[in-house]
Amino acid sequence: MTTMKRIQYHQYGGPEVLRLEDFEPARPGPGEVLVRVKAAAANPMDWQIRNGAMKIVTGRRFPRGLGHDFAGVVVAVGVGVTRFGIGDEVLGGAGMKASGAFAEMVVAEEKAVVAKPASLSWEEAAALPIVGLTAYQAMVSTSKVHAGQAVFIHGCLGGVGRSAAQIALAHGASVSGSCRGSAMREARDLGVAPIVEFDFDATELAGRFDVVFDTAGTLPIKAAQTLLKPGGRIIDITPTPAKFARSALPGPYQVLVAKAVTEDLDAVAQAAGKGALRLPVARTVPLGEAIPALTELERDRTPKGGKLVITTE
Repeated sequence: MTTMKRIQYHQYGGPEVLRLEDFEPARPGPGEVLVRVKAAAANPMDWQIRNGAMKIVTGRRFPRGLGHDFAGVVVAVGVGVTRFGIGDEVLGGAGMKASGAFAEMVVAEEKAVVAKPASLSWEEAAALPIVGLTAYQAMVSTSKVHAGQAVFIHGCLGGVGRSAAQIALAHGASVSGSCRGSAMREARDLGVAPIVEFDFDATELAGRFDVVFDTAGTLPIKAAQTLLKPGGRIIDITPTPAKFARSALPGPYQVLVAKAVTEDLDAVAQAAGKGALRLPVARTVPLGEAIPALTELERDRTPKGGKLVITTE
């Protein structure tokens, strides 16, 4: 197979370990597809993996590719693949262990890939998988949010928070949330109300919410409990060992780690295709310029207000 380019690293560490290098794409195994990447989107999970925070899962084999979310065109399928053929336009996520979406080609499991709606650009499609899937599984699969309920989203303008707000509103719930003071107008335009700053006093909103969704991982548990109605649910998506321990105890608190469920990802893609779920792209860079942009995103959290997307053409 022809040599391709990808961003990879030969040891766990900071962004300085990243290199744009030649690699030979693997042939897709049973239940896998090989995709020519058109666009790929960055997520905090990418640098958490590269830092070695998840090495118990990702192992110690190098070099390792970077990146999870992608959109592109299927170029080969493995044994047993029935949903896709060569030439199909798709979006999806590479496995956590394999990663490697910041590349000209990537292998992914068929179950983690769905058809790309024709109405979405490559960049828009690449922005969806992790944040859309996490938000959908928090609001729909786990919380079963419905009309008449109230949801509070801590970090309502991040990728997951923005997605969760749109999904909850589409299911008839009301949505309140927190964001930077300078971004409150944007949150209001999204349909979020009331809106508070990150350091808000939870007692002012005490007992109002059926679901408290902490997308930032920084909402104190006591504050979350104060916001909650009796019988409500607290969902946190930034796991630590201590949080997993708390999640195992009886009570409203739960740590959610999104899983590749084909039907859920397809629901996200279809919503985006119909314009009911929109995720802004803040910056687009070609693969050859992606390492400085990824470093800036990780260190300075810029660009704000949308996704960093890497393109291959």
